Amino acid sequence: MRRAANGFTLVELAIAATVAAVVAGMAWPAHKAAMAKARRADAVTALTRIELAQAQYQAANGIYASDLPRLRGAASALSPEGLYQLSLEDVGADRYTVVARARPGGPQATDLACPALKLRVEAGFAERLPSAACWGRG
Repeated sequence: MRRAANGFTLVELAIAATVAAVVAGMAWPAHKAAMAKARRADAVTALTRIELAQAQYQAANGIYASDLPRLRGAASALSPEGLYQLSLEDVGADRYTVVARARPGGPQATDLACPALKLRVEAGFAERLPSAACWGRG
C-alpha cells in the first residue's frame, strides 16, 4: 500500500513563487506613486508656512519679503523633512512666487507627476500650481 505524500512538490513551489513575483511586480509602481504622493505633503507644508510668514511680513512692512531669511518661522531653504528645495521668485511689492523643487537625488526626484510645486500670490490671491492633485486637493 502506497502512503500519501505530505508537502509540496518543487514545481508547485516554483509556480507559487512566480505568481508572488508577478503580483509584487505589478504592485511596486503603484506603491512608489503612492509614496511620492504622500511625501508631497512636505512641500505643501513648507509652502503654506511661507504663505503665512509672507502675509505677516506684508502686514508689518507693506511689501513682501524678497528672500527667505527675512521670514519668521519659514526662513529655511529646505522643506521640513528636507525633501524639497525652496526659493522665492518674482517678488514685487504686491506679488511673489515660491517654488518647492524636489531635491536632486532625493526620494522625490523620481516624482515625475509633480517635480515642483509653486505658490503664486498676487494682490492677496493665491494660485497653486501645477495642479490641485499635486497639492493633495484633487
